[in-house]
Amino acid sequence: MFHRHLACLSASGFHRVAYDERPGPPGAPTLVCLHGLTRNSRDFDGIAEALSRTHRVVCPDMPGRGRSEWLMNPAEYAFPTYLADCAALIARLDVDSVDWIGTSMGALIGLMLAAQKDSPIRRLVLNDAGAFVQKEGLNRIGGYLGSGETFETIEAMEAAVRRNNAPYGALTDAQWRKLTLDSARTLPDGRFGFNYDPHLGDLYKAGPVGDVDLWAVWDAVRCPTLLLRGENSDVISHETAAAMTERGPKAKLVAFAGVGHAPQLLSDDQIAPVRAFLAG
Repeated sequence: MFHRHLACLSASGFHRVAYDERPGPPGAPTLVCLHGLTRNSRDFDGIAEALSRTHRVVCPDMPGRGRSEWLMNPAEYAFPTYLADCAALIARLDVDSVDWIGTSMGALIGLMLAAQKDSPIRRLVLNDAGAFVQKEGLNRIGGYLGSGETFETIEAMEAAVRRNNAPYGALTDAQWRKLTLDSARTLPDGRFGFNYDPHLGDLYKAGPVGDVDLWAVWDAVRCPTLLLRGENSDVISHETAAAMTERGPKAKLVAFAGVGHAPQLLSDDQIAPVRAFLAG
């Protein structure tokens, strides 16, 4: 695996976007895996390693997360910035097309890219987000986003990670610890904080946000699409998921029992349908 970065441009200037690349076998198709709102590229370590047998796998950190730079102007933490950064990344990868796996925010970015004229997205996997995003899930996430909370120990931080992300379902102790370590940065005083810019939560400071209607975007998508949904998701409803199988690209739907927002794609039963879809 290689650790790389590229310079991306927003209105306030250039910022550094980090990404990991697993080369895969010679001539393999390229797969981009993009994380959720407060997460980072390390969420895909397991599935990226599994799929690197058939794909060149690239996992970026969006600005303000993980190893990527925080933006000078927090108002630029928005889809136009992310879409431009992903377009720059695809250009850097020097391929005509990419497959895409996106979780939550990463799914919406993939959806918006796939809806564009002459999109380079060849096959699209949306993990627990889609054509209509429910305000209930958004405001639940907003309830802890950007708090700036710090922790004396990594164990105390893990307790918060488990609490905030309980909808992930029945993860093992080792998986919870890895999610915590992948989320952490060590502060100058030795305490631990989350490795994302607290300004990501600015959107929620004015009060609750509403539903997000992306049906027009969904209807513009033409590539084969797989929709993954946690059975108990509060971000994408069963009704929305079912409707997505009937219009637009008419997604194939796979639901996972006992999971909310969002499936973590860590277990064989969650990885297998993605592998089969990408091989189709």
